[in-house]
Amino acid sequence: MADGDGLSEAASAAASPPAPAPGLSPSLGWRERLRAGLAGTGASLWFVAGLGLLYALRVPLRLCENLAAVTVFLNSLTPKFYVALTGTSSLISGLIFIFEWWYFHKHGTSFIEQVSMSHLRPLMGGTESSISESGSPSSNRESENSRQNLSECKVWRNPLNLFRGAEYRRYTWVTGKEPLTYYDMNLSAQDHQTFFTCDTDFLRPSDTVMQKAWRERNPPARIKAAYQALELNNDCATAYVLLAEEEATTIVDAERLFKQALKAGETIYRRSQQCQHQSPQHEAQLRRDTNVLVYIKRRLAMCARKLGRIREAVKIMRDLMKEFPPLTMLNIHENLLESLLELQAYADVQAVLAKYDDISLPKSAAICYTAALLKTRTVSDKFSPETASRRGLSTAEISAVEAIHRAVEFNPHVPKGKARDLSVI
Repeated sequence: MADGDGLSEAASAAASPPAPAPGLSPSLGWRERLRAGLAGTGASLWFVAGLGLLYALRVPLRLCENLAAVTVFLNSLTPKFYVALTGTSSLISGLIFIFEWWYFHKHGTSFIEQVSMSHLRPLMGGTESSISESGSPSSNRESENSRQNLSECKVWRNPLNLFRGAEYRRYTWVTGKEPLTYYDMNLSAQDHQTFFTCDTDFLRPSDTVMQKAWRERNPPARIKAAYQALELNNDCATAYVLLAEEEATTIVDAERLFKQALKAGETIYRRSQQCQHQSPQHEAQLRRDTNVLVYIKRRLAMCARKLGRIREAVKIMRDLMKEFPPLTMLNIHENLLESLLELQAYADVQAVLAKYDDISLPKSAAICYTAALLKTRTVSDKFSPETASRRGLSTAEISAVEAIHRAVEFNPHVPKGKARDLSVI
């Protein structure tokens, strides 16, 4: 997984084209542009020639008589015909929609989009590198540039987002670079305000202070506001969360603060459960306190994983998914998949994937690449290139290849990042 605070950072790195190779003659590019211009002129000439041929054959083909017959036919149509035509087109559109929904549910991609990208785009000139000669250096350079610019990485909130204080700041100390962009900070600020605030924050002074803290852009000011909230209320769970995320310089310190946040969060959660039916405001408070509690437990699981206690992390995540199944927006199942893969518990990975690789949930790189990994493992032991060249691919092998294609289509930069060919930050 990429380690942006909620983002995959590969798009900007992949979008920049490489520098031109030294020693290449600029005349090659001029010749290719001339050849492309001549090809476009030739297409225009063919179009004009077709129009001239159609005009010359207008008498033998009786075009004027046929056009008059078509006009008479259209004028003789009744409103019933148009009603029937509308109903038929609606029926066909409905059937296409049902088929598209079934295909997407089964394969995780749009049939129309797949056909357009695979078959129609090459016919309509989707690739420009075929103009130049295949053996020339400029052809290789242009084809490489076009492949890099074909598709950009999808922006996806990273469920493994790192701790700002313990990990991002350490990266800044070592390299002198800022791993987080302004856009990353805005996305995480939106998440914080969604999970940790509600309309009734004014009822508790500490929550009012924390509401301002989550909107503050300056990290020292955020940390100062968290301490102010703790002075007002020593059981302010969100204040401990902010300190664990941004002030703690090690994972051990972050885990200690999250345990304090868990103790305070459980107390507030039980109190909110008892008052939830008193008013809509109390229901909103319960939803917010539930989000806070789940977030704290999830981060504790991630601390345990980073400290090597992977089985403990898996247990916390499983308990969370059983206790709070509706909260899928935190992508706990993706954290669980990564931990199970680290334990090499492939049967458990398959069980989790079968439950969450569904149309009701948005696709992600973790889901797509995990599915491709499992399908590839089932056929890798018995796969032989010589046998495959003689008899072709089996059904399981074709399924594995399709899963790999779907994963690469979703995010083409993951293999480059794993192979260290692409800088993640």
